[in-house]
Amino acid sequence: MLQIDRSTHDAIVAHAKRDHPVEACGMVVGPIGTDRPERLIEMVNAAGSPTFYEYDSTDLLQLYREMDDRDEEPVVIYHSHTATEAYPSVTDINLAGEPGAHYVLVSTAEHGNNDGPVEFRSYRIIDGVVTEEEVSVVDVTAAEESS
Repeated sequence: MLQIDRSTHDAIVAHAKRDHPVEACGMVVGPIGTDRPERLIEMVNAAGSPTFYEYDSTDLLQLYREMDDRDEEPVVIYHSHTATEAYPSVTDINLAGEPGAHYVLVSTAEHGNNDGPVEFRSYRIIDGVVTEEEVSVVDVTAAEESS
């Protein structure tokens, strides 16, 4: 199950709506081994495409160096689908290289960047096997509660 705080959830949805009709993409990173999505990093879709996303290689390398320096790892890897449901495409599955990550898909197909709900779903993708998981949106993260 993915547990994500409301403000991060809402920021991911806002990013997806803002970038529509181009697929939005990004990550939420957290301390290694905790499975806690704590820090949202919006990335630029270098492909500028409504049908697939691609991280800029320089930006991605910089992000991984930063995560390494901060003892963080990708907890959530997200992107949007602008014309289809929030389910991983064959390309998404083939590119899923972080077996510990939650892969979040947000579909903006129904309302685009207008007001209205989006489809927000999370998956584990390991060795090409896609497993949908429950998403629990909480008002406060466990890390904030213990502070």
